[in-house]
Amino acid sequence: MSRSGYTLPVFACAAAVAALHWLRYRQHINSVSIDLLEPAQIAEIPIDQVAGISENQALAMTRSDPGDNLDLTKNTPVWAVVEWYVGDGESVIIEGGEGIGKKINDDGKAAIYTYAQRLIQENLRKLLTETEKIKITIILPEGRSLAIRTSNSAFGVVEGLSLLGTTGISQPLSTPDQLAAFLANLEERASRFKTLVFCIGENGLDLAQKIGINPAQLVKTANWLGPMLVAADVLGVQEILLFGYHGKLMKLAGGIFHTHHHLADGRREILTSHCAMLGLNATDIQTIFHSPTAEAALKHLKTLDLNTGSNWVNLVYGAIAETIDNRSQVYINSHNEQGKTSIACGCVLFDRDRQIFVKSKTGCILLEKLC
Repeated sequence: MSRSGYTLPVFACAAAVAALHWLRYRQHINSVSIDLLEPAQIAEIPIDQVAGISENQALAMTRSDPGDNLDLTKNTPVWAVVEWYVGDGESVIIEGGEGIGKKINDDGKAAIYTYAQRLIQENLRKLLTETEKIKITIILPEGRSLAIRTSNSAFGVVEGLSLLGTTGISQPLSTPDQLAAFLANLEERASRFKTLVFCIGENGLDLAQKIGINPAQLVKTANWLGPMLVAADVLGVQEILLFGYHGKLMKLAGGIFHTHHHLADGRREILTSHCAMLGLNATDIQTIFHSPTAEAALKHLKTLDLNTGSNWVNLVYGAIAETIDNRSQVYINSHNEQGKTSIACGCVLFDRDRQIFVKSKTGCILLEKLC
């Protein structure tokens, strides 16, 4: 049985509680109890170290434990500096220090999102008197180096990691046990709808709902797209819309149906091969191939279109979208006992700004039907 753990915001909150405990009692504490809020349960989080920095300031450290998950934050240190604060505003002020990412589309604000803000605010506020105020600075010493290995920059977060999530529990999304949970959810949805929308992660789920897709038709797949497609066929689903970030979904165009970066990538090869087949010049093909991220490659094509009046984004990504549909059909057929499926697959791709910029032909039809 795979073991779940906790998300980064929980460890940041725990470190802050331990630092506040030192400020108040001048004592080290070995563990703290955190109300996760989502779900409504208490987590006991071990504390590695606590130290006073000055009369009014303390530092505490814990380590991330996401459970049995392919998570690069496993065992990374999480620090919180807490200091007494005098001034206007909230009783608990939260700031991002070294290793916490900055949101480039939001004036460089710290990438500490709603659940993390609420978790820290509610757990710390109940430890203060009516007149006390504190400022908390969250630090991830390894955050800047770890962020290079994530897709954070694709969603406008630079120089560190995000304190992201909607829950305190970190489910092992890359383990067979989690796949079983996803399959159970798929079976329930397939019993009610013949058209479903597959979303790899939270960005897709959130955007799909915002544009008007029925939440009951949304299915989270994480990186298990291959098994989920095959299961949908077995369950009698007739239409599937693959709705996701282009840097993830384009892997399907290369026949990669488990999309976790630890297992396979191939994005630059997929992009450059489509560019070459469509006649892009050698210099720009080299730029695409050497782009550090899929988003950087997309930006280069957008700039090329803007400067030359060309239409490379639609040409290249339109071809990739059709290839995603075709490869998905082939994948399902290869696992179908009759060797052929009646299921229809379409795709919709969005960029880091969560703007839809390309739809396959089938994807366009399905999206109109769903919205």
